[in-house]
Amino acid sequence: MMTRRAFTASGIAAGLTAATPLGAERPAPHPVVVELFTSQGCSSCPPADALLGELAARAGILALSFHVDYWDRLGWRDPFGHASHTLRQRGYAARLRQNTLYTPQMVIDGIAGVVGSRRAEVETVIRGRMDRGPAERVSIPIGFGRRSDGAVTVIVPAATTTGPADLWLLAIDAEHATPIPRSENAGRTLVGHNVVRSLARLGRWNGDELAVTAGPETRHPGADGLV
Repeated sequence: MMTRRAFTASGIAAGLTAATPLGAERPAPHPVVVELFTSQGCSSCPPADALLGELAARAGILALSFHVDYWDRLGWRDPFGHASHTLRQRGYAARLRQNTLYTPQMVIDGIAGVVGSRRAEVETVIRGRMDRGPAERVSIPIGFGRRSDGAVTVIVPAATTTGPADLWLLAIDAEHATPIPRSENAGRTLVGHNVVRSLARLGRWNGDELAVTAGPETRHPGADGLV
């Protein structure tokens, strides 16, 4: 995943699989990136979690679930919550000029924050992003692959750019069902989709070819997929 600046999600998303040889070229997509900031301790979040699951199944959308940690004080520690996810949301809040953090929030392409359970608003913003013109899109065929030792190599080719972009590696789990014994959701089983387990900044691309190899220690072990 490449980002124009810190905490900005618009850019490139490329799925990494063990079966993809290094240097293999895929059609360069222009996905709409939807980041849901959620928590298992928040009673308003389950409808947004379900909506993210629907979005994750659609072509042209990269849906990611970031569990924050500031709801843990209510008596249930979200096992997928992390301070880095809260920090990421704080960065968006500053960028979007929000006074407070809240859940559920969907940040779409890094430029719009929407209450994650408001389906109509979410769909409107996504349609607008899908209809954006070529001038707003970045198309770069990223080469990638895994080595036998579990390391991942990513190659971003040289291209004309108007500014630097950060290259991120995210480890995600496709789905988790968690029984909740305490907090606002006590007694419920909550399902999360494309749950981010770790994220690591691999480097900064300035238009010159960038080749990065990231060892297994840079990501959550046993994750279902990499972005």
